[in-house]
Amino acid sequence: MPIRIFIDQGHNPSGHNAGAEGNGLREQDITYTVGTYLAELLSADPRFAVRVSRPTPDTVLGTNNLTSLQDRVYLANSWPANYFISIHCNANANPAINGAEVYVYREYTQSYWLAQHILNGLVAWTGIRDNGVRVNPSLYVLRRTAMPAVLVELGYLTNEADAQKLDGNLWGFAQGIYAGLLSYFGLPPL
Repeated sequence: MPIRIFIDQGHNPSGHNAGAEGNGLREQDITYTVGTYLAELLSADPRFAVRVSRPTPDTVLGTNNLTSLQDRVYLANSWPANYFISIHCNANANPAINGAEVYVYREYTQSYWLAQHILNGLVAWTGIRDNGVRVNPSLYVLRRTAMPAVLVELGYLTNEADAQKLDGNLWGFAQGIYAGLLSYFGLPPL
């Protein structure tokens, strides 16, 4: 039986729950594309089954920020997925802040180990700075999912070097997450 991975492409394309912006990039565009590439990689691998929160670039979830998050969690829980990966980009008022981090609900759980593997994959594939696995139990999608869940912050749109990496290598970010999944499950590449 394939491992069911739910990919949440963070944020909506416009309106409520739209994402961060920086250096001419929009979070919701990057998360859509990286999530779509990751879904393609997983779909081509018979060991996985995959679903995404935003099947088209115009998909809008919910009618406000809360219902947007609720819809994402509902889609994963009702499938039911075995693992939940929410993809995001970060922003900071200080343009020097850079790197990738992965958030989890609690330390020393399956989510925590998965997050470490994904972070290792992202660093190896993109050269992004490793900011570590961080615990944030207040994040709705980590709190309400019924399966191990991670929230991946690919990099800082407000940092010029991160923005260049993101702008030029979205496929590499998807490959990094995929490599992290394979490593976590102890699976060889196909």
